[in-house]
Amino acid sequence: MAMPAVEIERMIKDALPDAQVTINDLAGDGDHYAAHVVSKEFEGKSRVQQHQMVYQALQGRMGNELHALALQTSVPE
Repeated sequence: MAMPAVEIERMIKDALPDAQVTINDLAGDGDHYAAHVVSKEFEGKSRVQQHQMVYQALQGRMGNELHALALQTSVPE
C-alpha cells in the first residue's frame, strides 16, 4: 500500500514542528521517496541520530506503507 507524500510531511512536521520538509516521489509509485528535512532539533546530533528522529516520526511505517526513503537531514543555516 502506497503512502502519500503529504502524509509523510505531516508526520514529520508533527514530530518536528519547525521542520522544513521537501518530499520527491522518485518513481511515481507512492512507495519510493526522497526527503530533505531541515530542523533546529538536529543541532548537535549525529547524522544517524537525525535520521532516527525522522524514522521515529514515521511511527513504524518505514518498510510497510513506505517502502523506500532516501533521507537527507540538516540544521538551518
